Amino acid sequence: MKILVTRAWPKATEDRLTNAGLGDVTLRHPDTPMSHDEWMDAAKTYDVIMPTVSDKIPAEFYPAAKGKVKIFANYGVGFNHIDIDAAAANDITVTNTPDVLTDCTADLAMGLLLAAARRIGEGERETRAGKWEGWRPTHMIGKKVTGATLGIIGFGRIGQAMARRAHNGFGMRVVFQDAWEVPEDIKAANGNAEQLPSMVEVAAEADFLSLHCPGGADTYKMINAIIFNAMKPGAILVNSARGDVVDEDALFDALDSGKLAAAGLDVYHNEPALDPRFLKYDNIVLAPHLGSATDGTREAMGFRAIDNLEAFLRGDTPGDLVTPK
Repeated sequence: MKILVTRAWPKATEDRLTNAGLGDVTLRHPDTPMSHDEWMDAAKTYDVIMPTVSDKIPAEFYPAAKGKVKIFANYGVGFNHIDIDAAAANDITVTNTPDVLTDCTADLAMGLLLAAARRIGEGERETRAGKWEGWRPTHMIGKKVTGATLGIIGFGRIGQAMARRAHNGFGMRVVFQDAWEVPEDIKAANGNAEQLPSMVEVAAEADFLSLHCPGGADTYKMINAIIFNAMKPGAILVNSARGDVVDEDALFDALDSGKLAAAGLDVYHNEPALDPRFLKYDNIVLAPHLGSATDGTREAMGFRAIDNLEAFLRGDTPGDLVTPK
């Protein structure tokens, strides 16, 4: 087996993979994105490819890889960078790495919410620049978090973990929208959350709206002008999910109009090529896709990807199968 790891992984995970005896492992260093030509070469060279959420796989890759590439053992829970239908049509199995990054991503989302609400980024920049003039009653007034209403879009593992943090830690009321009807015991265990029929209704109730849904065609720009217009004046958006879920033009319009007081963002369209308009807003907290970036979590993601690959190569069904059996 010829195995390609498309980006640098933590050393412990690379060591386990190279010592597992699964085949001839290629670790791409330095840590740079693969070019179109590299992807097309990989289609005819490797049996196994272990991509990450930052990879942009050309459409031409899939038919070119048929009969050679057997599996994408993806490093990451998100897989909207992979065309799942094209992979399945060309006999490429796809797996991902859920569970292991749930808590850290929810922690980061809560951090973004607090930073945006309490204007921590603005305050830090002011202090570093030597512009702070001392405590005064009207200085940098933010939004109270405790007791506020949190709206969640997407009530999967991470959305539920966010609900627990908000309710248990800050006494927040939690409302959410998801395509599946969530059982009452799950709602009770995750912040006594209330399921509302639509995103518009969640947006209308929320002081803070936090996104925890997958990216891809089904959710592309679904947080748009309709949703922003439904929100309370002065609400705050948090996105630690995927950048393509938000219509960025509508986001800027909502900030300009004052409909949104602030935003806390970890993901963007076309990252890392950030829209330059983001840089003019002091009331946006900008993080560089740090959701799972903790010691232990990034290693656990690699180990999970390797577990899936080992199961596949044994002829077993991987535990985190994305494509149909």
